[in-house]
Amino acid sequence: MNLPGITIHKLIDQLTQSLFSFALYRLPWTDEPILVLQEEGKTEILGNPTDLNGKRGFVLTPFHQTQTHPAIIIHPDKVAHGWGNISQVLEDFASARNITSAGTIITEKKITNDEEAKIEYEQAFSRFITPLQNKAFRKLVLSRNYTQELDITFSPLSAFIRACNSYPRMMISLCHTPLTGTWIGSTPEIILSGHETEWHTVALAGTMPMQGETMPTEWSEKNQEEQAFVSEYIRQTVKRFGSKLKEKGPYTARAGQLVHLKTDFHFQLKDTSHLGDILKELHPTPAVCGLPKEGTYTFILRNEGYDRSYYAGIIGWLDPQGDTTLYVNLRCMNIAGHTATLYAGGGILPSSTVETEWEETQQKMNTMRNIL
Repeated sequence: MNLPGITIHKLIDQLTQSLFSFALYRLPWTDEPILVLQEEGKTEILGNPTDLNGKRGFVLTPFHQTQTHPAIIIHPDKVAHGWGNISQVLEDFASARNITSAGTIITEKKITNDEEAKIEYEQAFSRFITPLQNKAFRKLVLSRNYTQELDITFSPLSAFIRACNSYPRMMISLCHTPLTGTWIGSTPEIILSGHETEWHTVALAGTMPMQGETMPTEWSEKNQEEQAFVSEYIRQTVKRFGSKLKEKGPYTARAGQLVHLKTDFHFQLKDTSHLGDILKELHPTPAVCGLPKEGTYTFILRNEGYDRSYYAGIIGWLDPQGDTTLYVNLRCMNIAGHTATLYAGGGILPSSTVETEWEETQQKMNTMRNIL
């Protein structure tokens, strides 16, 4: 994907520091950027996933909703496909409004100390591994964040383009609202997609690095067990809402310089007016939370040691009367001034080791580091 003209490039970067809400995204295996722009009004806050029933727009929800990190939907006052149409929409929008004067005060985040980050992760790991070994949980997901300084010339749109060119298999997003700040992501995990009666979700778990350009296929028992946990949860959830369930997998799927174990679930829905109800049951999946869901969710909030914010939430386009493409917000970062906060996590089982899990989060964070 090529960069658009310099005028549009500047406008998009300016929008990431404005009081307006927009999302720019590109679906896997396409070369067409899509813009969703809310021209008027405040960003709509959602109480819970069921509030999405019947809604149409671009969705961004946190892992755990708070006043600081609300679930939102960007109203699609304008939707444009391709740089030509996007350019026209943004030029018309900018001519009617002074985008540059609508800036917000952005508080930059504290740069992460590497040594402290490793110690904090090891301490969190010890809190997580103990209940697993005591069989209180079958699986827990431990994540962390990392804040680094950005070059003064950093451009959010340039990072978005680099991600599009580097990760053709992933959904790439650049999303900004005054409530959420600016987020850039590159995620391989669908939570719900479909059109009319045909719908799709996935179980994605287990991680290994690529071996050059060769995909490894020999999965450890730990990875296979983790994937099986996620698949069983997705399978039982989908059966409650859909019919004619078909599965494909598990198989090895590439995501940047990593590979995962993936199972596709295809099913039919007669009524698409209650997609929020399905999302409430699916999110958070065991791939970002654990099993059993309720207990691990509460445990993570009390013991992980930081706020995941919009990492591991839901992101993407929702349209019950058209095409829906919603993803889990993985491999993402929050841009605040001249800092970028990266997020990554991994599934922990009783057999997990702290060094292996730490390295997995490093590799996942590199997905974002490589586009800065």
